[in-house]
Formats: sequence, C-alpha cells, structure tokens
Amino acid sequence: MPISHPPRDYEELIRVIHDRHDQMSKTYQRISVFLTQNPNDVAVQSVNAIAERCGIHASSFVRFAQALGYKGFKELQALFQQRLATAAPGFEARVKALEAELHTSRDRNETGFLSDLVVRDIASLHELLKDIRQEDLAAAARLLFEADTIYLVGQMRSLPVVELMRYQLTMVGKRCILLDSAGGLSTYVARTITPRDVLMAVSFRFYAKEVVNIAEELGAKGIDIVAISDSTLSPLAKSARVLFPVPEHDYTFSRSLAAPMCLAQALVVAVAARVQHDDKAPRIPIVTGT
Repeated sequence: MPISHPPRDYEELIRVIHDRHDQMSKTYQRISVFLTQNPNDVAVQSVNAIAERCGIHASSFVRFAQALGYKGFKELQALFQQRLATAAPGFEARVKALEAELHTSRDRNETGFLSDLVVRDIASLHELLKDIRQEDLAAAARLLFEADTIYLVGQMRSLPVVELMRYQLTMVGKRCILLDSAGGLSTYVARTITPRDVLMAVSFRFYAKEVVNIAEELGAKGIDIVAISDSTLSPLAKSARVLFPVPEHDYTFSRSLAAPMCLAQALVVAVAARVQHDDKAPRIPIVTGT
C-alpha cells in the first residue's frame, strides 16, 4: 500500500483510498470506511478519540497515514480540516453548534433520548444537503422516470426506504416491483429484469448479502442501478450507475433513517415532476379522500 507522494487534497485522498481499498488489510479497510463516512469528525477530533470510536489502536491510524505517504496522522487530518473550512458558508458553524449541543446534553430520560436523536438527525440532514450532488439527483430521477419497470430491493433496516418508494412511485404512475425476500425468490425475480428497467437498491452496514449479490449480478449484465448506501466504499458502489452515499453516525441504540428517507422522497418528487410535467408543485395522489 505505501506510496511515494501523499495526496495533496481531500478529493485526491478519497480517490487513492478507493483505488487501493480492495488491496488493504481488514484494519485499514475499517479505517478507510470511517474516514469516508465521518470527514467532519476526523477534522475536529484527536486521533485517540477517533481510534476509540473505531475500536482500533491509534497507532494503526498513524501507520495508515504513513502508508499513504504522510509523516503522521496530523498531516492526513489537515486535508479534512481544509475540507471543513471551505465547506458551504455557515456549514462549519452549524456543525460545531450541533456537536456542542450533543456534548452538553446529559439528560438520560425519555426527553433526553428524543433530543439526542433529533439533534443527530438535524446534523445528518445538513450533511445530506451539502454532500448530495445535483447532477446525481438529476441522473437518478431520469433513470427512474424512463424505466419501464422500477425494481426495488432492500432488506432489514433498509426495507422501510424501498417500501416508501414503492408506495410513492406507484401513486405517481410508475410500475414498481418490490424484490421481497419472502419465499426466497428475490434473486430469481431479479433475473427477469430487462435493460429497459432500473434497479433501486438500498443497503447499509452490515450489507445484506442478497441485496449485494443481486446488484452485482445485474450490474454485470449492464442493468442500470440507482443505489443508496452509507459509503462510497459500499459493495453497491461498483455496480451502481448512480450511488448516493449517506454516511451513518454512531447512535447509542440504532442508526436513523431520517437522511435516507429524505433522499428517497426527494428522488420520488423529482420523478413526479417529470411524470406530471410540473416542476413547481408535483404531488403524490392520496389513496382516500374526506
């Protein structure tokens, strides 16, 4: 893994990590995933704090940085600090304010749990707004709009995201099929997908094996895939035509779906605007009226 010239900026660093990820040791792969999922935390926390969160010794982070050509972790961390400093105006201040609120909140009652989750979700939504690219949203919406049939797959914690998309896309007139794992037929139904169709795949750590296998098999056949996952190092990344990485942050109990749900609904609204020829006020019809 060692290289002679270290990456000069954050974007180059991420490209190098992607290129070398498959050849890295398991420990370095875990470090890579953390760095790509938590760039703001990497910018502001000490190497010891980061290492503790990962369950990996701090010396491994130092060696990881040195393998990339840096003298130590601080040189690598400087790239993350530069990225945060040049973020959208006001974003850094909002992030710091949210972090401060989290650190000062010590209520361990029901209201405290609610507050902790809400603050974390607000931070995730801020990051989503900053990190998701317009060109990716437009490309994904176009693929979904032009598809004869949209196949959706997501299991375990990802299932609510594709269930919501199936309901909303069906209501705006798109033909949708959910690859339900019941009966063990998902893989076989997926093999009926044609080049005129699109697969919408959603998976987060610890990636559902069947979802990954379906995406890899269809990707190898040239089927267009739109994916929502938690990292650009996700196993869905290699197969997806458009990948939306929505980083997940550590929660005491679970990881929230607020940001992925918001992104999924934004995609549906973009499709609805195309279906209804109305980019100002697209609507999803209601099932019942009063």
